[in-house]
Amino acid sequence: MVKLTPQEFKSKYYYKTDLVELCRKFGLPVFGTKAELNGYVLKFLEGVPVNQIKPVRSPLRKTKLTTNEITLNTPLVGTGFSFNEDTRKFFAAYFGVEKFSFKKEMAIIKRQAEIDHDTTKTVGDLLKEYQDIKAEKKGSNIANTTPEESTYQWNNFVRAFSLSKKSNLFQHKMKVASILWGHIRDSKMPKEYSDNLIDQYCEELKNYRK
Repeated sequence: MVKLTPQEFKSKYYYKTDLVELCRKFGLPVFGTKAELNGYVLKFLEGVPVNQIKPVRSPLRKTKLTTNEITLNTPLVGTGFSFNEDTRKFFAAYFGVEKFSFKKEMAIIKRQAEIDHDTTKTVGDLLKEYQDIKAEKKGSNIANTTPEESTYQWNNFVRAFSLSKKSNLFQHKMKVASILWGHIRDSKMPKEYSDNLIDQYCEELKNYRK
């Protein structure tokens, strides 16, 4: 068999399935994007020993998280978190909408965490970074009163609630946050989370305590 050279490899177009087969044939990592797989093969053809070609990212955990298992503190890497239907439901509840579509920026943030092997970056961090990117692109601020921008108030409310020690008193935190938000959303109260809200509506929340 004629040996494949780096020049020949770079001169041809390969589908991802072709790259996976080449990686498997050469004993290289088979998980990753097309560009990552391409890089593994090219390193091998250029003479880098197989044992020195490490995966850029870790494979996803086979066991996926359910909607109820996902929280703002869930790490993006090493937990089974992925952009699937369960995550879609979690994000829909977080943004207070019936349907939610994943954004390209979210995938980029998650992929970078995988590349960096950053096990400290959480779902909450992902959402904050995504919102910061969105706000920067729009050149807007949280005080904007359009329907789309008003979601920032809800997002900040949920984030503050989740960071509060008092939120640990409850199960189904998103449901509790939604109840509290419902009381202040159309009121004249500040659209901000305060531990006083838990005290104020303690009777309504008692069934959600752990």
